[in-house]
Amino acid sequence: MRISQLSVDEAIASLRSGRDGLASVEAQRRLAEFGPNRIEEVRRAPLALRAARQFTHLFAVVLWVAAALAFWVAVHDPASGMAPLGFAIVGVIVVNGAFSFWQEHRAEEAIAALQAILPRHAIVLRDGAARVLPIDVLVPGDVILVREGDDVPADCRLIEAAALRVNVATVTGESVPQPRSAEPTDEPDPLAARCLLLAGTSVVAGEGRALVYATGMRTEFGRIVRLTQAAGEPPSPLQLEIARLSRLVAAAAATLGLVFFLIGQAIGLPFWANFLFAIGILVANVPEGLLPTVTLALAMATQRMARRNALIRRLPAAEALGAATVIVTDKTGTLTENRMTAVRAFLADGAHDIAQLAAHAAARFAPLFECARHCHGLREVAERGRARLVGDPTEVALVEMANRVLPAAPLPRVDEIPFDSERRRMATLHRARGGLLLYCKGAPESVLALATRALDSRGERVAMDAALRARLAAAADDMAEQGLRVLALAFREISEGVPRENLESDLVLAGLVGLADPPRAEVPEAIATCRSAGIRVIMVTGDHPQTARAIARQIGLAREPAVVTGARLARMTDAQLQLTLDRADGEVLFARVTADQKMRVVDALKRKGEVVAATGDGVNDAPALKRADIGIAMGVTGTDVARETADMVLLDDNFASIVAAIEEGRAVFKNIRKFLTYILTSNVPELVPYLAFVLLRIPLPLTVAQILAVDLGTDVLPALALGAEPPAPDTMRQPPRPRSERLLTWGLLARAYLWLGVFEAAAAMAAFFFVLARAGWRYGEPIAPTAPLYLEATTACLAAIVVMQAVNLFLCRDDRASAFALGLRSNPLLVWGLAAEVALIAAIVYTPWGQTLFGTSALPADVWLFVLPFAAAMLVLEEARKAVCRGSRSRSAG
Repeated sequence: MRISQLSVDEAIASLRSGRDGLASVEAQRRLAEFGPNRIEEVRRAPLALRAARQFTHLFAVVLWVAAALAFWVAVHDPASGMAPLGFAIVGVIVVNGAFSFWQEHRAEEAIAALQAILPRHAIVLRDGAARVLPIDVLVPGDVILVREGDDVPADCRLIEAAALRVNVATVTGESVPQPRSAEPTDEPDPLAARCLLLAGTSVVAGEGRALVYATGMRTEFGRIVRLTQAAGEPPSPLQLEIARLSRLVAAAAATLGLVFFLIGQAIGLPFWANFLFAIGILVANVPEGLLPTVTLALAMATQRMARRNALIRRLPAAEALGAATVIVTDKTGTLTENRMTAVRAFLADGAHDIAQLAAHAAARFAPLFECARHCHGLREVAERGRARLVGDPTEVALVEMANRVLPAAPLPRVDEIPFDSERRRMATLHRARGGLLLYCKGAPESVLALATRALDSRGERVAMDAALRARLAAAADDMAEQGLRVLALAFREISEGVPRENLESDLVLAGLVGLADPPRAEVPEAIATCRSAGIRVIMVTGDHPQTARAIARQIGLAREPAVVTGARLARMTDAQLQLTLDRADGEVLFARVTADQKMRVVDALKRKGEVVAATGDGVNDAPALKRADIGIAMGVTGTDVARETADMVLLDDNFASIVAAIEEGRAVFKNIRKFLTYILTSNVPELVPYLAFVLLRIPLPLTVAQILAVDLGTDVLPALALGAEPPAPDTMRQPPRPRSERLLTWGLLARAYLWLGVFEAAAAMAAFFFVLARAGWRYGEPIAPTAPLYLEATTACLAAIVVMQAVNLFLCRDDRASAFALGLRSNPLLVWGLAAEVALIAAIVYTPWGQTLFGTSALPADVWLFVLPFAAAMLVLEEARKAVCRGSRSRSAG
């Protein structure tokens, strides 16, 4: 039998313990057998392995191979100039890997600052005496004392309970505190068994004595942690795309090297020289600047997201969030404020808003507010110099309601009949002027049964006949249907000498009060934004179905949602679940679900091809967070397990911050495409000179060192500025990009290689021949690599590429919108990137160290002027192409 089904004595006997706990010697023996009561941290890779991953992913491997080939060529042909390229590539890998690791480590430190752990000490009965001991030494069979405000350190079976209520949100998602008693139950689920206290939960009211039966990883808390560790962590969409891009880059570079080798063989170049030359072509055409630019663009996106209260723990998640098609969100604290508030009252003659009662006739309803103020089990603690009420959030809300309406008056408490799960009510007796006052509060059906009269809106007492009783019961049901937690408040004047067992009789109903955890003010707009952005939002909560349905209606998530309970979900096959998620209007939500059921929902959505973002705060949410494409944990109310598992942490626990982060994530993907176009465009004017060199037998127009000057010099900061482009105004009015959509498309390649790149190559080769022709060079004449004319001609080729890239920077901001329409105020980094590009090319061309390092020569002004018409032509023709595309789109839309 389960321990929850055993009587108290049977439970104690089953663990060979006693009501006064274990002897110290026996506790020490059990500690050696069962181990310390400690939850293992979510399994993380060792620091060295996490650092190594930054240097061994596929694109980094491509760069390592390129560097190795560069060094190999340099050894066999020292005059090739490939050694600096090899060192530069290694530098790119090291700097990029170190930066990526540092960025993620910073996020980990920010998470550590938010960590909340299980209690460190507990009151334990050992050798018949109460002792404060570290929770690590708890063993099965120990007896602990718990009281209001305590966190539960292990899984326990209650053996005594007095008005005990527990917040179980961290393990079940249930937002309302649950009553607990020592009576056995046939409930098979330990998460729902009322005689059990589970590790990770907290006591909000009452006190008790409990028998520890499971510790450490054997607890329900530990079981969910193991489930989290077993859940696989899928690669993000961007990681998959970068891997694909790496394969394409490697294949394209190898193909180009092979093609050039075959061309060289065909035209009779010596084999060894041709082989070394082909390897040089292969190495030189790996876009070394792409990886650091992607990393920096993601890093900047994470900083922008952090300013919007979304902390990214892993860089690829910044972009993955932008691909989300579904958000699986919990309710409490994310969609709602996680703060109970009294919003509605129902008196004998009708319903009223609490604010309405307070504004018009608070004095007439004094019994209602005084009952709310005095009938509770809260305690007051000092926190940062201010008094704060600790206990059941519902009772806190009632006291706050009363304090807002009526000034506080001392009313000494004489006696108390505590809440218990059988009576479903509590009562307090107070000494007042002229006698005693009893205040009673509890479930409507419990209190209404004891009431003989009720207050109306005039403050008068009316008889409680059958019709009024039925109307009040219907009002309670109606408020519950709206997602409110309903309590009945009653009172009576009592004479001295009334027996205690007769106190709760002949009550006057002060009113029914409906309390709600109100939706966050920003959430309805955020839900509407998701709808316009084509993102589906599905609520998955451990709360009551009625509460979930009511909140969904209030925030505009659904009008008539299909509510799937955990019990119904447990009976569904995977196929049935997927078909349920196919509901035409998309209005489906899940209530009373467990951790593994939430993970099932995430898995079902992923099987349907969705990119899933899942939110959560409790340890029960961690498996779903890990299985989702993007796991989002709560930073304020979340558990350490949830935060450790997630890809992103909300610093304000607000659903609206998720939507803001999605907007930034969508911009990341578009920005990567922008600078990918920009970087790939310059590959064409870098390739054409080599092709001309082999086919036309002319001097090499561009050296490897000069290619390096573009790829890792002048191009980097402008590309980074493109990576910082803010989201376009219509970003959240577009549907999510399909999962099948590629980062590198044929359209992008055609624009970069067959359009913009052609202009740049034409300008570069024209500038090279312009310098040669001006000096009287004739076709076929050899030129020494160190000759001033050759240095000036290759410098002109390099300068032309940089000038064309300066114009291309603005053309690549959008593949449809005009460069003139976008303006510079939205992204001032473009100006800084352009200034850096100009400064770098000036340093390369006109400083002695630049000339020595890159084999350049100072250019006269006429060379620069010669290039400008080419830049103007590219600008005009690309703007014309964009105008044609915009016109085509407008006609198709019409």
